[in-house]
Amino acid sequence: MANKVINEYNPDTVTHPGETLIDVLEEKGMSQAELSERTGRPKKTINEIIKGKTSITAETAIQFERVLGIPASFWNSRQRRYDEFIAQKSEEDKLMNYRQWIKALPIKEMILNNWLPDIKQEKTLLNEVFKYFGINSPEEWTSIWDKPSVAYRQSKAFNKNPISTSVWLRAGEIEAQKIQCKPYDRIRFREILNQIKSLTRKESEIFVEKMIEMCASTGVALVFIPPLKGVPVYGVTRWLNPGKALIQLSLRGKYEDIFWFTFFHEAGHILLHGKRDVFIESDNEKNDKETEADVFARDTLVLPEEWEKFVQESDTFSAATINSFAKHIGISPAIIVGRLQHEHKIGFSQLNGLRRKYELAHK
Repeated sequence: MANKVINEYNPDTVTHPGETLIDVLEEKGMSQAELSERTGRPKKTINEIIKGKTSITAETAIQFERVLGIPASFWNSRQRRYDEFIAQKSEEDKLMNYRQWIKALPIKEMILNNWLPDIKQEKTLLNEVFKYFGINSPEEWTSIWDKPSVAYRQSKAFNKNPISTSVWLRAGEIEAQKIQCKPYDRIRFREILNQIKSLTRKESEIFVEKMIEMCASTGVALVFIPPLKGVPVYGVTRWLNPGKALIQLSLRGKYEDIFWFTFFHEAGHILLHGKRDVFIESDNEKNDKETEADVFARDTLVLPEEWEKFVQESDTFSAATINSFAKHIGISPAIIVGRLQHEHKIGFSQLNGLRRKYELAHK
């Protein structure tokens, strides 16, 4: 999809409505003193309006309509456009103070992913960046994303590149807001995980939309966000509100066994841990809760008794035995290969032909 190019009409100047007022008075041959007398407004007020020092209020606009025959809506519109112009110029001046901050953002990738319009003008680009984050300045970004007390700071991945990581996290928020979810239902979510296991054998063109729909029916927004350079994150779990959880997957490590383990790991966080917790998954991100989520994913994908029986009864782990076992328990053989490699029962170079790579399209 082509990136949207923003073309805005931003006039270089908008005059104060007082300049229009003086033209009208000259046309009608009316002095400022006479206008003051007819409207009941002080002469000083009329003069300050003409000099651009005072605004035309809604009340004054009505009085001008009665005396000058020009609708109050005209004067109100002229004043509003002038006020907006002044405010815009003031904001643009402030924006230019933030030029250095924007250089830390992955702008090219944001445009490539359609998170930002393709903009050349620096001030307009800055404005779009703030709209993307839903903030008014870098100070608000710091308050929301970069305070030491914020849960994101507990992640090594976030600390490594906080600005780019926040861009990726925000993309997930925006995507999740588009998903209509039922209120979170813990029991129902646990049930659909067993149904999702069977999707591990399907092609991505089949399972992606089904997973999103199934999760949404239980109060979980599932989003797939392309990885960003310098953001070593596989997935994130957090709560957008008490009734809506978010699982955000990056497609980093595109082998299917990594993808599925990450999804079930994130599901484990939702089922096992608190709604105030934020989990950012990356390499070497280990603590007790991460270990619990690992165990949940491992034992949900393959029941412990089934795994023990398979390992004990297999003299060798061949493609045939793995395919047979995977078919028997209804999951992708890649998950079996990945676990065997992780547990050092086979080498990391073995049987990778059973592991597909996913190329999930980002909408």
